[in-house]
Amino acid sequence: MTTATASTPAAAQITALQQVREYPAISVLLTTAPAAQLGRADALRLDALVDQAVDRVRAELQPAAAAPAVRRLQALAEQARRGPTTHALALYASAGTDALLRLPVPVRDRAVVDPTFATRDLVRALHRTPRHLVLALNSAHARLFDAAGDTLLPALSGAFPLTAERSGTRSRGRADRPARATGSDDVDFYRRVDAALGTYLRLHPAPLVLVGSEHATAAFRRVSTNCARLAGTVPGNLTHANTGHLTTRIRTVLDAYLHRRQQEALALIDQRAAAGRVASGMPAAWLAARTSRPEVLAVDESLFYPARLSDDGDTLSPARDVDHPDVIDDAVDELIELVLIRGGWIAFTDPGALDHHDGVALAIRR
Repeated sequence: MTTATASTPAAAQITALQQVREYPAISVLLTTAPAAQLGRADALRLDALVDQAVDRVRAELQPAAAAPAVRRLQALAEQARRGPTTHALALYASAGTDALLRLPVPVRDRAVVDPTFATRDLVRALHRTPRHLVLALNSAHARLFDAAGDTLLPALSGAFPLTAERSGTRSRGRADRPARATGSDDVDFYRRVDAALGTYLRLHPAPLVLVGSEHATAAFRRVSTNCARLAGTVPGNLTHANTGHLTTRIRTVLDAYLHRRQQEALALIDQRAAAGRVASGMPAAWLAARTSRPEVLAVDESLFYPARLSDDGDTLSPARDVDHPDVIDDAVDELIELVLIRGGWIAFTDPGALDHHDGVALAIRR
């Protein structure tokens, strides 16, 4: 499998990487300065991390066993040196897999050699820059965009863009000026838009951002049945605006939405804790994720937890000798993957927000 570069990893890419089980699975993560090409200082840091990973693999394996993953990693590093950069690079290499991703969020620089890839920064990037839908509308026109990060593309739907069908005739003058609309016309149009939006959301669920005048967005929300995951609104009649202008204003709305989502996760953790349904700290959360039904895992985004796993797989114990082959470089990665596989959802929190839970809290379902 070879994964194409991307500014925000898709859920399918993350899932594919999480499914890899082979040793060595090499992960190299590096914060970079956004530029048309990898800068010299960043290139030197990348080389140092790649060399660190290669030295470790060659020290642990026979040359023939180490060669395929090392060859893939070095090819990825060469590709990264020639290409553009965003806020971080993630290189993944094993005997049968290679992937180079450019991430929209900074990472903690590190080289990881484990039986699985270190994907927590991919999950964090997906959480911090979630895929979302943008509906830009006024009383005459509506456009729908499917977006992730700063990428805003027209939704693949034959229903959009939508134009109002007015009961009156067009007035003389500008050909693109609709006839004067009645309140009934507006309501009918917004219901058409909502029906088309609902069809798309059923196939492609995501948070929604509304773009339009205060009057238009309020009128749409009064008739809509698809605003349960409304992230917010961007004021202005922007149905014909440049998409680059849209993304800047949408980012502010999404940042506020993600902050609310963090607060919602923390409030849920508090509710479940009062009912005795929260496991705090890595060892307890790991055991609960294996033996119970996870609901939500809240993780301090700055937490890293090198650990050893017991033979039966139920017990984690912290480890200091991170380079030892028996040590999982970051058990948080493994816990996130386990919770996702078992149907829970993930919330990354600001540093310190979970100190009373030792940095990690897992709410379990009844």
